[in-house]
Amino acid sequence: MSVKGKVLAVAATLTLVGGTGVAALATAGAANAATPSCGYNCIDVFSHQFGDFADPAFVVDSYKQGDVAGTPIILFRTSNADPAEDFTVDDEGLTSEFYAASLVSAEVAIHWGCTDAVFGSCSGTGQGDYEAYEFMYSPYGVQTGLCTGVAATAVAGEHVTLQPCGVSGKTVWITDSATGELTAFAEPLVNGSDTNFNDPFGLTYPSSSYPTDQPRPSLYTTNVLGFSDGEINTNQLWSADGGVLP
Repeated sequence: MSVKGKVLAVAATLTLVGGTGVAALATAGAANAATPSCGYNCIDVFSHQFGDFADPAFVVDSYKQGDVAGTPIILFRTSNADPAEDFTVDDEGLTSEFYAASLVSAEVAIHWGCTDAVFGSCSGTGQGDYEAYEFMYSPYGVQTGLCTGVAATAVAGEHVTLQPCGVSGKTVWITDSATGELTAFAEPLVNGSDTNFNDPFGLTYPSSSYPTDQPRPSLYTTNVLGFSDGEINTNQLWSADGGVLP
């Protein structure tokens, strides 16, 4: 499976969980958030804290329709006329394929994407080969080359912003089905720049915030809890394995 430059031919049908509810990716038509001109390529990322699959109240948004690196990624009220809510899956594949494309490090690949074909033997070292994604900001369906990511290596409190796609693991998000689950179908979405494998840094919505706050807070990364210490960060965003969109 090619990773570099592949755009929603076989895309993710992720299910994310934020707080006590679920956040999910859906087609533009199902969620009725992305602009019509973005078409079926567009996806929506939303939290069931603020709506449901058929009618999400808030979705991932590029702040003030920003299309420059460093623009914060926020949750904002859905509108099918707002191009700031137009996102496509730029790249989708296995972690080992992102390693082959030089987007994640060998250390990350050995943990999240170890395969005998690549590393010789993975017994006792790897956690399997898990799906990974890049999500590109594509207003009206026009790709910008900017994806959701972090400017520096993911750490606790690192803000999620638009960053150049296809440069490094900073814009790669891995479904961590090895570490643990919130539900039978939900695993954390961790950043591909992260090598903190005991409590990896995943996509998170600020626990003290709400999408209508001013200024609207950026999503950020923080430790995925609930695995090594038995606790759960209730505002962690989570994800499940991908599927095929129409």
